[in-house]
Amino acid sequence: MAKFIGARQTTLANDIELTGTGVHTGAPAAIAMYPSEADTGIRFIVSGDNSSSVVLPADYRAVSNTTLCTVLSDGNGTAVATVEHLLAALRGLSVDNVLIDIDSGEVPILDGSSKPFVDAIDDAGIHELDRPRRFIKVLKPVRVSEGASWAEIHPHYGFHLDVEIDFDSPVIGRQRLQIEVTPGSFRHELARARTFGFMSDVEKLWAAGLALGASLENTVAIGDDRIVNQEGTRFPDEFVRHKALDAVGDLALSGAPLLCAYRSSRGGHKLNHRALEMLFADNEAWELVEAARHMEVGHGELNLGLAAASYAADRS
Repeated sequence: MAKFIGARQTTLANDIELTGTGVHTGAPAAIAMYPSEADTGIRFIVSGDNSSSVVLPADYRAVSNTTLCTVLSDGNGTAVATVEHLLAALRGLSVDNVLIDIDSGEVPILDGSSKPFVDAIDDAGIHELDRPRRFIKVLKPVRVSEGASWAEIHPHYGFHLDVEIDFDSPVIGRQRLQIEVTPGSFRHELARARTFGFMSDVEKLWAAGLALGASLENTVAIGDDRIVNQEGTRFPDEFVRHKALDAVGDLALSGAPLLCAYRSSRGGHKLNHRALEMLFADNEAWELVEAARHMEVGHGELNLGLAAASYAADRS
């Protein structure tokens, strides 16, 4: 019998270093990730002026901007952008505690997906800590909407995504993906999906100081009626898979794994963030629960929600 996967908190087994380019700044960017103690969560340490450093928690309350990416800020000028792909990899592989040292204001885009982060985490290994994992259990539905876009969070015994997109482009059109997210399904079904953009928007984005580091090496470029990248797409529905990947990263800002079903239509970073705000604004919509400390099963990987089958409610 094996220990129940998901019952205890985790961190990295070894340090990780990655370098690349910021997709929006176009500047060199490097991160180092370090193992961290239980109950410390995911934190960014950002170098500031005068050799000082600021610690930014990966928390929905620290989000300052959701235009094309998710930005965390301390409210005093220190910020780190494009955190969603890294957070998706950490949450997707069930890494609870890690300190991320970043030398610039943006996480490197690498190949535009979570796969390089997943590969680095797999190489470093994941270390189980002697502390029960905590989950945020959704107790009742919440909904947010903006025009034709909407998102809902429902109670669920696990973490389920149902993401739909609808673009006025023959290359994308309407796509929908439903998936129960586990480390295995994230690794194989979501992690490789890359960010995408329309060639018609490039000059507008550059003028706004965005996408300065975007290239065919890190972005799926969409022309009027075709994919510009010579290799094409990694999945027939890579676009909606990337939106689902973004949702995993944005919802990781809840601070603990969510036990919920998340449904979004025509959404994005802004709607994902608003959904979390709506959830936590209602104290009757959620509770913090703790996994059973000692539980054994005979399978190697199960839905993380099952690890909270025996729990004690805790709002601390």
